[in-house]
Order: sequence, then structure tokens, then C-alpha cells
Amino acid sequence: MKVLSVVGNRPQFIKSGPVAVALREAGIDEVTVHTGQHWDRELSEVFFEELGLPEPEYRLDLHTADAERMRPGLAAALERERPDWALVYGDTNSTLAGAEAAGDAGVPVAHVEAGLRSGDLSMPEERNRIAVDRGAALLLCPDERSAEILRGEAVAGRIEVVGDVMADACFRLSPIARERSRILGRLGLVPGGYVVATIHREANVQVPRLRRIVAGLSRLDEPVVFPAHPRTRRAVLAHGLASGERVRLLEPLGYIDMAALCSQARVIVTDSGGLQKEAYWYGVPCVTARPSTEWVDTVELGANVLVDDDPDALVAAVAAARPPEGLPPLYGDGNSSPRVAAALLASLAAA
Repeated sequence: MKVLSVVGNRPQFIKSGPVAVALREAGIDEVTVHTGQHWDRELSEVFFEELGLPEPEYRLDLHTADAERMRPGLAAALERERPDWALVYGDTNSTLAGAEAAGDAGVPVAHVEAGLRSGDLSMPEERNRIAVDRGAALLLCPDERSAEILRGEAVAGRIEVVGDVMADACFRLSPIARERSRILGRLGLVPGGYVVATIHREANVQVPRLRRIVAGLSRLDEPVVFPAHPRTRRAVLAHGLASGERVRLLEPLGYIDMAALCSQARVIVTDSGGLQKEAYWYGVPCVTARPSTEWVDTVELGANVLVDDDPDALVAAVAAARPPEGLPPLYGDGNSSPRVAAALLASLAAA
């Protein structure tokens, strides 16, 4: 069996690591296409280096998030490789472009993180999720909630609950990150004595939303470490958004330093879907600068609070944040990647 995997941004690189290992151990031949949606070294190359990911066979190097511009390169790779499956991750434009190109080529699509819904159709990610799930032949869900959503939508593909492959990476690598990283020492931080902030969603890097979020961060009473996505940093500097003396704006960090930093924070403020999950797995309270989330369970269990772009709500939520006790496991047990491989192989028997 041959699988063509499509990746393009930081979370997808992380997710693809344990899956690549599981595919190899299952005897599945994997060919990887890197669309170039994230191309800065700090958001791309550093992950291949730190996580030991195999070099992609195809690099489109498009330096764009435009799905239409990705499709010709993906179509060429699909035509040349003629895989049994196209494997796509999450909800980005790379995900959509990979699924659409595979559909045009007659290659069945397997979607990792299928069935997630925030209910907010103003988000491009939400529209991407729905479109990819409608066309996928194999829907690999992180939990039963996602599977039930897909059943309610009457999707045509086969639904499998495998857990979240990002948990595989998190459970295995975060202890190593805390041991190896020296980021806290370099920044003069102590465990549990600071807040980590990450903001990168398209809507949130537009003024006035970004101004309101940064205003909330600037009013916090403890050190705030803000590793900024390149477009976030450009927006902060271009609009002269004062970040306050306690807010430290950093360049993006690699996986090892970021995992060490986040797993030892007192609170994480973010608009990242992946970091909402990681915060839960780390046992660190999360405050999410969005009006909705696809990771609904984290909110229902009190581990995550939605504050949208309200600076007062952000300040209050951070001040009140405490790790909830007795949290149940969510989104897998760290062994989701072998289930992905098994689900792909099962398609041979079903054919």
C-alpha cells in the first residue's frame, strides 16, 4: 500500500511524526508533500529537524496559504505516485487542497481529525472541515462526539474513532522537552510563574481584535511570554500595539522549547486548536481568545474558558484560572497512530 500524506503547517508536522512511524512499522509506503503553507524556518524546518521527520519527497515551496495555488503541484504528485490513499490532517487550506486534488485524481481521502465542529461558519477552518469530511472515504475521528457529528451529517465515508495523533507526540515528547530545553533559564522564568500567549488566527491578527487581545495581555499581573507567529508579529509592530512591560514578544519557537515552555506555564492564552488540547494534556488551564472552539469537551470540563477578544474577560479568566481536578482522559491514549495505519490497511480487506 502507498499513502500520499499532505502537510503544510506547524501542527501538521507534529501530527505527521508519530503517524509516519506507525505507517512504516505497518509496512505502508508513505510519500509526503509539503505544500509550503508555513515556510519560515521557525514554523517549518525546525520541526523536521527536532522531530526527526523524514524529508518530504515533494516540496511545493509556494509560500502561500492559497489552496488554489497548491492544487496543481498536488495533482502532479498524485499523478506521478498513484497512491492508494491521500492522507490529510486537520482543517487548513493545505488540508482542503490535498482533499480536492485527490478527489479530482480519483484517489480516496483519509481525513485525520474528522468530525470536529465549532459551529462558527465565519471561520475558514470550519468550512474546510465540513468540505473535507463530505468528500473523505475514511474519517479518522479523535472521539465519539466527532463520530456522532459525522453520523448526523450522513457522510458517505467510513467512520473510525482512533483518538488524536497529536496526543501521541505530546505524551512521548513533552517529558523529553522539559529535560532538554533551557528556555525557562534563558528567559529567567520559573515553573508555574508565567503565562504563555499565542495568537495567529486570521481574524485575530486584524485590528481591532488584535488590539483588544494585546490590551488584555498587557494588563496581566505576571510575566507573559508571547512567541509570535510571523504575521502576528508584523501586525503588532505595524500597528504600534503596546504590549506592556510584562509582555515579552518572541520569535516562534521550535517544538522542544515550546513544549517545555507551555507544559510548565501557569496559564496558556491562545487561539490555537492544537494548543487547547496540549494545555489539557499538560494539566495547564487554558484561556481561548475565540468565540467558539471545536474542542468543546475542554470547555465543558472547566479546563478551558472562551473569552473571544474581550480584554476584561481575558484578564478575569487568567486571574481565576486553576487546574481542574480529576480530569478524565480526552482525545486518545497516545496510541492513535497505529490505529490510523490499521484503518488504512483494513481498506484492503474491504476492497
